[in-house]
Amino acid sequence: MGVFITGVNGLVHAGMHHEHMMMDETGMIMNANADRLPKDCEKISETVDITIRAGRKHALKFNGKMFAFDNQEWQVKPCAKLNIRFINDDQIRHQLMIHGLPGYLYPDGMFHLELNGQGELNAPLILPKLKKTYLVHCELPQHMEKGMKAQLKVDGGDGDLPSIPGLTAAVNADSYPVDWTQATLAILLLCVLIGAGVPLVLARLRS
Repeated sequence: MGVFITGVNGLVHAGMHHEHMMMDETGMIMNANADRLPKDCEKISETVDITIRAGRKHALKFNGKMFAFDNQEWQVKPCAKLNIRFINDDQIRHQLMIHGLPGYLYPDGMFHLELNGQGELNAPLILPKLKKTYLVHCELPQHMEKGMKAQLKVDGGDGDLPSIPGLTAAVNADSYPVDWTQATLAILLLCVLIGAGVPLVLARLRS
């Protein structure tokens, strides 16, 4: 499968093009891998086509979240080749990053797709044989914290990652504490009195 960037105007030729990297004004692909096998794989076990969408609308099903992927978990066999189609449904920048990959194949252990707005990227990678759960997220400030976090499991994975929307409990759950000072208590009491008194006043005015 080839590596290419598709933007709002169709196929866009990359401004920078190295063997495993492409970049232009619409987006970027880093560490794509179509044919290099991990050391623990004799051959590709399966080829899986995965479409991953990112955007605000995918977060609507999660309370308190602003961004999300359309799915929060994917499961594949050891030594699987993934052909990833990444679609950004928003007019703002989003990333799809997979961490924890072997550094001899993927510099910094990372696979990286990025779109500066609405558009589409397609790129492949080959996963090792190791039973493992990989972090999938957007690394832009606060995008992961606001919901853009998922997990990719090879051979069932080696556990679940925390704070996956709809799947696992948050490490730091949202909290909205109230500082109950004398002033806030007085305001609360005043609101209760007004709320109770207004209907009585209206009832008397109507009688």
